[in-house]
Amino acid sequence: MSETVSERITLLLVDDHALVRQGVRAFIETQPDIAVVSESDSGGQAVALCADLAPDVVLMDLIMPGMDGVEATRQVKAISPRTQVIILTSYHEDEHILPAMRAGALSYLLKDVGPEELAQAVRKAARGEVVLHPRVAAQVIQALHGGAPKPAAPASPVEPPLTAREIEVLRLIAEGRSNHEIADALFVSEKTVKSHVSNILSKLHLADRTQAAVYAWREGVVTR
Repeated sequence: MSETVSERITLLLVDDHALVRQGVRAFIETQPDIAVVSESDSGGQAVALCADLAPDVVLMDLIMPGMDGVEATRQVKAISPRTQVIILTSYHEDEHILPAMRAGALSYLLKDVGPEELAQAVRKAARGEVVLHPRVAAQVIQALHGGAPKPAAPASPVEPPLTAREIEVLRLIAEGRSNHEIADALFVSEKTVKSHVSNILSKLHLADRTQAAVYAWREGVVTR
């Protein structure tokens, strides 16, 4: 039996270039678990569509006439908090990345991403799981360090109260792993992973997995 649209991940495409939207849509429509519910060529229209459709995921361009992707992301998250935003852009400078993440974007991808990687990022976003392009992750780390050399990390980069298992989970979150992938890697149930993630966010006073990933990179839990 084929899946109905309501059972599939609903996706809104936002880009001011029609050819980009057509190319992304052509591939996404080959994915049986993702449905493109609408398209937009502007940030303002994207916000209005999200208010009406409340899609699971938005693929958001950054540089558009009128309302840009950063402000559109901020308004989308205010209108439809359950909607996850993936930035899909050609820009990888920190003056673009950091404002977008602060506005509420979950993931940040560059337009050289492969089609299958893009589809996986959409699936992960629907589960609330972050994906950062490696070049973007490096820019985030550099911005957090202010370009200064990082001092030698202590033997245990994260002080208690995190347990050893929670540090393992945090490291895998920072690598962009889903809860299912973390469960497989650690030979535990997905429910156990969810509990660890909740404890990590609570103990570190973080809002979401994106902040946890940035924290892990900043504190040396993971290194390139």
